[in-house]
Amino acid sequence: MRHSGADFVRVLWCWTEATPNAVSRARISLECALDQLGFTGEGLDDAVLAASELVANAIEHAPGPYEMRLRFMRGPRLICEVADMDPRIPVVPAFRQMNPLKVAPGRCGGGLDALLELLSERGRGLRIVHQLTCGAWGFASEYGGRSKVAWMVIPGS
Repeated sequence: MRHSGADFVRVLWCWTEATPNAVSRARISLECALDQLGFTGEGLDDAVLAASELVANAIEHAPGPYEMRLRFMRGPRLICEVADMDPRIPVVPAFRQMNPLKVAPGRCGGGLDALLELLSERGRGLRIVHQLTCGAWGFASEYGGRSKVAWMVIPGS
């Protein structure tokens, strides 16, 4: 189903604040679409998990209605978008790569600090998205700044 011409977008699913089980239903919509496109295994699992974090984030922080889309780009890239009706672009903290094998001088491994930072109550979802997409995600304004979209490159695309 790859398209070699101009970019195009397919809406996978639309929902509102009142939609029951919205995150799991969005996850199923994306999983079915990616399965039909030939994605399997870890790439499929990573994409579905990362997208479900963007969906949960939109529901928690922005008004609906919401929309999940797949954007087919020229070349091998496939983008998943989650749109909401809040025009404000969130400030995203810089995520540093944590490598427990490289310890800064004067530190005793930092294992507990690194674990607590990763498991902190807020911001876990975007850290997961960042890790699963290798940093290929973000936010953008839509419709002249009246709404926004969270986007991520589908891993393995």
